[in-house]
Amino acid sequence: MAVTIEDIKKLRTMTGAGLGDCKKALAEAEGDMEAAIEIIRKKGQAVAAKRSDRETSNGCVLVKAENGFAATIALKCETDFVANNKDFIALTQQILDAAVAAKCKTLDEVKALPCGNGTVQDAVVDRSGITGEKMELDGYLTLEGDNVSTYNHQGRNMLCTMVQLNKPAEEQGHNIAIQIAAMNPVAVDEASVPQDIKDNEMKVALEKTREEQVKKAVEAALKKAGFNLYIAESEEHLEEGIRKGNITEAQADEIRKLKEETAAAKLQNMPEQMIQNIANGRMAKFYKDYTLVNQQMALIDDTPTVAEYLKQADPELKVVAFRRFTLAAE
Repeated sequence: MAVTIEDIKKLRTMTGAGLGDCKKALAEAEGDMEAAIEIIRKKGQAVAAKRSDRETSNGCVLVKAENGFAATIALKCETDFVANNKDFIALTQQILDAAVAAKCKTLDEVKALPCGNGTVQDAVVDRSGITGEKMELDGYLTLEGDNVSTYNHQGRNMLCTMVQLNKPAEEQGHNIAIQIAAMNPVAVDEASVPQDIKDNEMKVALEKTREEQVKKAVEAALKKAGFNLYIAESEEHLEEGIRKGNITEAQADEIRKLKEETAAAKLQNMPEQMIQNIANGRMAKFYKDYTLVNQQMALIDDTPTVAEYLKQADPELKVVAFRRFTLAAE
């Protein structure tokens, strides 16, 4: 049976596949439209399976708020060429629109939504067959309730944020959404920082403080003994010093011994209360840098904190929650 250009165009409209792929599918299906659609879908499944081990570091991230429900979603792919394709972006928007309309709570719910001739997941697989790249949905985050502001950073579909305030405040909500994109907070305030993050940050702060105290003690001992701190800094520098004739092998051994003994003595007699106090200071800086309400406003001169900025607009205005998703490595 001859394949007509009208049938090819119709199949392209129904599947989004390229004209060449539509022509081949119709020829193989002997003009049967439903069979041709199935051929294109199976091709997508084959491509998805073949490229299942590929990394999807590019893609399209979009955000939307409507009728008391907001969400971000990312459709990921392998290359920026595909990520910038208008049909790829349109599919991401179609999926997000459906997810927000259905108020889906999880990514699995999104994948099961009807889309075209199948589900959202089927549509993603089909698109994979069209582009020849692995694709996957990711980054599905939601906020429920009123007063949600959204932001697509520079309109590039790479980083999206949404923030919910306790009262209507469009300008402030927009600026805070930009703040979240720029400054990447981990929580709204100190109380809402997850305990595992607090524990890990405190562990790092204590280790770093002890390392600094040991380093100071070692440097003081080396300086008192008359050794060059640069040469004594590392094994590489010691070997360099020996090669250049700045120290002897015996002096290098003396430096190694002094460093080892001083470090051990300092660790044994570490003033723990002082270490704890310094670590607490580091934690205070962490909360200032990484909790939203304590951050300095990135867009405003004289940089009030986010909390102060909101208070200037309305003493009762507060951040309820926020979400942030990016494809960029940070």
